[in-house]
Amino acid sequence: MDINFQRKLDRILGTAICRIFSFFHNKRESIPINTGPQNILVILLSEIGSLILAQPMFNRIKEKYPRSSMHIMLFKKNKEILDLLNIVPPDNIITINNSSLALFLKDSLSALKKMRTIKFDITIDCELFSRISSIFSFLSGAKICVGFHPHTQEGLYRGNFINRPVLYNPYQHIAKQFITLVEAISSTTIPKAKRTIGNDILMISPIKFKKNEIKELLCIFDKDFPSVAGKKLVLINPSGGLLPIRAWPLEYYCQLTKKLIEHGYAVGIIGMSSDKELANQIVAHCNSDTCVDLTSYTKSIRELMMMFHFSSLLITNDGGPGHFASLTPINTIVFYGPETPLLYGTLNDKTVNFYRSLSCSPCLTAYNHRTSPCDGNNICLKDIRSEEVFKKIKEILNH
Repeated sequence: MDINFQRKLDRILGTAICRIFSFFHNKRESIPINTGPQNILVILLSEIGSLILAQPMFNRIKEKYPRSSMHIMLFKKNKEILDLLNIVPPDNIITINNSSLALFLKDSLSALKKMRTIKFDITIDCELFSRISSIFSFLSGAKICVGFHPHTQEGLYRGNFINRPVLYNPYQHIAKQFITLVEAISSTTIPKAKRTIGNDILMISPIKFKKNEIKELLCIFDKDFPSVAGKKLVLINPSGGLLPIRAWPLEYYCQLTKKLIEHGYAVGIIGMSSDKELANQIVAHCNSDTCVDLTSYTKSIRELMMMFHFSSLLITNDGGPGHFASLTPINTIVFYGPETPLLYGTLNDKTVNFYRSLSCSPCLTAYNHRTSPCDGNNICLKDIRSEEVFKKIKEILNH
């Protein structure tokens, strides 16, 4: 489904359903906070990067409720990264296909049937004010519903049936806010989970691959691209994905790629098959056999992450690849502007973030369903010059 259609559906139909469900919230009981839950459902539908940033939250659930069975609901397209993270058994994953309205409705009915069969005690809704996730939480039948709530802030209505409402805090990293959702389950404060947030740096566990797997892929890669074999490989991801406003200018990627080639590095352009036109423009600009188009070359996220193991650096816009890289040893440069690394930065120490804070940034927020008012002139990214980035690249690669 088109993302704008999904937003419209969520805003119009979702709001109406939440209002109807709110009439029944007083009738719902809440299990005592000292009772250990048997089944916990985490709803994290849309953001593939958020799945990785939620790893500390998943660990906290297992630590706090070791005897509970944790299940996760997400969109089907994001299941591959969840399988790689190996957080829950495959049978504990509930997927919904949102590629079309018909498939979405079909999978939603199947998911609701499964949820009612399992009989969840607690749902943790990690979505930022999406109504559909809130509706799933209500229909699960769980007696404790945890989720972000605007409280006295205007707009973003999600109903009044969340009986563990957590105040969304745009000044804290989302990984810490996910942990707050877990703490809200047994909290008696107002607002829920009123606690001290330390300055501890949250880290995530890397995904381990077998050495022969990476070696085999490298051998195949060298045969497919002999012109770059033996050179330091720098990967770039010029696509903005579903949110093109997040993309560093293509012109700057062209300038940077040419400079890297002039200094003896090989460059691979990664992305989906839909990003091939971007790759073609960069390849044409550089006119060198050491600049290769790798869009749709890897057949899975797993293969892409194995490629990160034998590459020297990843340069990417804010999005999935930067978070995938955080699970591997590769150094990474990520461009921010419409969104901020203070909220969505990767959880590792190998990432360098470039960010320009303008009077209007970040403009993609939970409060506008990540719909930017920008006219397309994303100065927050255009102000990050290729010369500045190349200087940092030399520091990283020389080190």
